[in-house]
Amino acid sequence: MADQKIPNWLDKRAFLTPNRVCLVDGAVSWTFRDLNHHAQATARRFYGMGIREGDFVAVLLDNSFRVPQIIYALQYLGAITVLLNIRLAPPEINWQLQDANCQLLIYDAGLSDTVQAMKTDTIGLNALSYDCLQKLPEATVSLSPRIDLDAVHTILYTSGTTGRPKGVMLTNGNHWWSAMGSVLNLGLQMDDKWLICVPLFHMSGLSIILRNVIYGIPVIIQPKFLPKAVNKSIQEEAVTIVSVVSSMLARMLNELGQDRYPESFRCMLTGGGPVPDSLLKTCREKQIPVYQTYGLTETASQIATLSPEYMDSKLGSAGKTLFSSELQIGGEDGRKVPGEVGEIVVRGPNVTQGYLHRDSEKIDAFRDGWFHTGDLGYIDEEGFLYVLDRRSDLIISGGENVYPAEVEAVLLAHSAILEAGVVGSESKTWGQVPVAFVVKKIGFEEITEEEIRTFCREQLAHYKCPVRICFVAQLPRNAANKLLRRKLAEWLK
Repeated sequence: MADQKIPNWLDKRAFLTPNRVCLVDGAVSWTFRDLNHHAQATARRFYGMGIREGDFVAVLLDNSFRVPQIIYALQYLGAITVLLNIRLAPPEINWQLQDANCQLLIYDAGLSDTVQAMKTDTIGLNALSYDCLQKLPEATVSLSPRIDLDAVHTILYTSGTTGRPKGVMLTNGNHWWSAMGSVLNLGLQMDDKWLICVPLFHMSGLSIILRNVIYGIPVIIQPKFLPKAVNKSIQEEAVTIVSVVSSMLARMLNELGQDRYPESFRCMLTGGGPVPDSLLKTCREKQIPVYQTYGLTETASQIATLSPEYMDSKLGSAGKTLFSSELQIGGEDGRKVPGEVGEIVVRGPNVTQGYLHRDSEKIDAFRDGWFHTGDLGYIDEEGFLYVLDRRSDLIISGGENVYPAEVEAVLLAHSAILEAGVVGSESKTWGQVPVAFVVKKIGFEEITEEEIRTFCREQLAHYKCPVRICFVAQLPRNAANKLLRRKLAEWLK
């Protein structure tokens, strides 16, 4: 069998460009040499605690320099990082700790109340704050300068939008090939600087802190998403790349007003669903380069991307697959007719090999060598992907398919609407009918339900138009700002 080991990313990067700035987090500014020093010291502390290759270590940390420090420390030992969502309730966190059979939990001091509230009865689990970890003595251990591409690097749990969360197993190789596919698509410039305003415990944030080391570019870490702070960083700190979802982009543009971003800003990488036409129009007017993407936790971030040159000609598309990845509609023997809707299936070295302790679900998701995403879409005659919606979110009204994302895009085109979410409601006549939840923009409080429904009737077929408009103060979203339609369905009940 061929050798599947390559140099440790951080060790190699610290050798190649030790004095380059690696990360900026408030008052903290580390070079790659600094991060490597802190990661190795932390690895030795972990070793002194008994952490060994293949052990599972849970991480409950806010966005900060601490996250890459811990992740790279564990990579040096060959231990597996289990990234936990800090917004989850204690019982939800505890369930994931037990599911992964974690040996250790590292947490921020500010989250100590959450840890205390947890029923941490997992056998053999120790919980230690980051600050306490840093006070431990460093054990003597030889840290390997190489990593195994086939070894599991991270466990990220799915958001649980369709049931119990599943632990997605991502290997060093999955992350490596994801980074390679991305850079071959986006390119790499000496002055690149990536802003992180998405959670580091989600795939979007994790992928950036891995790529910044592999590529040798700095990242600016912000503790949470604040539109004004993100815009200021782009305008004043020479940021060239930002990763967001469309709801974040909408708030950034709303905050930006009549201002513009500097010409040095070259990439607004958007995921989490199609960007509404109204937002793309504003971006074109302001000359903001939007790269629309399609990706999942299971694909270690993006697997298809549409570059700005196709913003007009391929409106609404997520682009073509990245290098080393493949994508079809329906699988090996699936639909080949351009424009025909079906399930999106993918394969490639960036795609997970399965879920932790979920062999039966692996059999269901991985068939004929393809990973079945559960998302619906189609490919046009030139090979561009169009993502319609989650199969589980599809509304069937009177035998007709209604894709919530399509209706939401129309709603967001209305000048009074800031956010929109659409779900199906039971109907004795039609089976299901669409119902919309919307957040009004400031200054448009007087807009009525009938005005919005009239607007929809002018843009959509009658069966796609929401039968009801519910005005709400905010929509339910997960930590990555993705809309939780299952919560909207609960609101209906």
